[in-house]
Amino acid sequence: MPPIDSTFATLILWAVVGYGLGSIPFGMVLTRIMGLGNLRQIGSGNIGTTNVLRTGSKKAAALTLLLDGGKGAVAVLLARALASEDAAQLAGLAAFAGHCFPVWLGFKGGKGVATFLGLMLALAWPVGIACCLTWLAAAYLSKISSMGALVSAVAAPVWCLLLGAPMATVLAALLAIIILWRHKENIARLRNGTEPKIGQK
Repeated sequence: MPPIDSTFATLILWAVVGYGLGSIPFGMVLTRIMGLGNLRQIGSGNIGTTNVLRTGSKKAAALTLLLDGGKGAVAVLLARALASEDAAQLAGLAAFAGHCFPVWLGFKGGKGVATFLGLMLALAWPVGIACCLTWLAAAYLSKISSMGALVSAVAAPVWCLLLGAPMATVLAALLAIIILWRHKENIARLRNGTEPKIGQK
């Protein structure tokens, strides 16, 4: 963890900003704008990239991935530029929480993978790239999106230690725990061999 340099008021401010950015449900907004239907009634009902892909629109899925990742990155970079590293990490955590538990959707949001990757890229780009490559490799080999997410999340604290970002290790570990918890149903399906492949409706 970084040293706590910011005042309590500053940390609260950036937590609110981060949460606000993270709670924007880009997947739902894009599918509505592009006439793809109500995302809650498609596939798993999740608001993230994998479920957007089940609409059949690769463009919508790609935009969701970029925007969900971008809101995590923007939260971190803004807080770092205008405050300090402790505020940046808190803003990233809050953005992740906002995506997973958005107030606008009754606190029923996504699983946070794209936002996790975006904020890790902003916190320490070598770690973020390593996490993205880990996700791609695991998803490609398994053909299962959740497998990529789980392996990438678990690897994140290790990458922090190996790639010179020790101050982000605690945050990475906390995010990994939340991602594992958010994927508990996926983990059960993986064990049973019933987890759908990428693109499968």
